[in-house]
Amino acid sequence: MQLTHIAPIEDWIELEKTISRHTGMNAAVFNAAGTRITDFVFWANHLCPRIKTHEKGQKYICAVAHQNIAAQAARSGQAVIEACDAGMIKLVVPVMLDGEFLGVAGCCGSLETGETVDTFMVHKTVGLSEEQIDDLAVNIPVLSRLQAEAYADFLEEKIQQILSC
Repeated sequence: MQLTHIAPIEDWIELEKTISRHTGMNAAVFNAAGTRITDFVFWANHLCPRIKTHEKGQKYICAVAHQNIAAQAARSGQAVIEACDAGMIKLVVPVMLDGEFLGVAGCCGSLETGETVDTFMVHKTVGLSEEQIDDLAVNIPVLSRLQAEAYADFLEEKIQQILSC
């Protein structure tokens, strides 16, 4: 079963928009294979698009984090909140129907309180200077672990609304 068998693509796009409005973070829905199912884009900060649009940034920071975190969510059936290799929060909630893992919905692009961007990793991966990284990271939103957990609860609620239709 595919996510689009449960709801039309427009509903998943609306979910992404709702997530971004509610969290201020980059939102995305991925199928079980780890592929985004929409082309909706919202950037929570100026650094993420520079990382994600660079081939190595997408491959070695964004994709690796997503694969690891989505696999944890698939195994546990629970929301997962971790940091990507750039140091920013990535939060995913599994979409499960009758015990079958269909994908995840989530968001990323904020820093957890007390954390910083891993400028060395970003520099080595995408070639930006530390000064460029610092300039791009100025506007990265910061949130507490409790806020991130509340966002996970919000996503779980929204996913359940879609699944119950």
